[in-house]
Amino acid sequence: MDIMRLSPEDLGKGSSIKLERCGSEHDIYWKMALEMLDVIKENNAQGKTTFMIVPYGPLGGYSVLVYLINKYRISLKNCVFMNMDEYIGPDGEYIPTDDPLSFRGGMERIFYSLIDDELNVLPENRYFPDPHDPGMTMRLIEKYGVPEMTWGGIGINGHFAFNEPPEPDEECTNEEFLARPTRVLNITRETRTINAYMNCGANLEAIPKQCITVGMKEIYMSKRIRILMPRDWLAAMLRRVLHGDITCRVPCSLFRNHPDCTVLACNDAIYGDVIPKIRIYNKK
Repeated sequence: MDIMRLSPEDLGKGSSIKLERCGSEHDIYWKMALEMLDVIKENNAQGKTTFMIVPYGPLGGYSVLVYLINKYRISLKNCVFMNMDEYIGPDGEYIPTDDPLSFRGGMERIFYSLIDDELNVLPENRYFPDPHDPGMTMRLIEKYGVPEMTWGGIGINGHFAFNEPPEPDEECTNEEFLARPTRVLNITRETRTINAYMNCGANLEAIPKQCITVGMKEIYMSKRIRILMPRDWLAAMLRRVLHGDITCRVPCSLFRNHPDCTVLACNDAIYGDVIPKIRIYNKK
């Protein structure tokens, strides 16, 4: 089967990952925010802590969350949020929070600073993976239990968080890849290129070469995994994740063996033209 020729209507059929079809990018963010808040409200009612692994981007989801939290007075006081990654500079430290590319600075600007104080996540419950203490992620899981949910965007090479696929000449089994914990690693050139295109005017030199990321080990422990696909350039990866080989070369395909994984994809990704066209021009 040529998965790149699958019709939009056949996408998701027979896949163990559920496909949630969303008309637009913003529909993805609304559906994600509503599900996230349903989990928080249910745990609040039971007096339970809500521990989640969350991304910095896609950014659009946070504006929806801020609006709903403040409007409907949904308390995040019992929440523990672990952001999944951050850029690392050449000195081995986080890039500064005032750097426009900083995920730590970005979370403060677009989320935490905009939530009413009486509803906000307590400052001591806002975490990022630490390049000097990567074991912190697992200690949080030991303290609060497995994450209720991990959600985030997917990379052009199928990564989740910054769990980049093995290099072509690197030997790695699926089991070994799923066992990779929180760690510092090099960012692939394709990831740096698409991030430059999306975030800084295609200035590739501006994108750091290293990062710290929560590992597939901790992410796979989550009760729910939600993968957001809000871009047309994800059309091919959508097909690989749902219907291609289950392989660490496409990291998100490994979630086909997870008990509760959903892809939320917009029409641009579902109906994206992934079959190359050849144009023939007759020269006179």
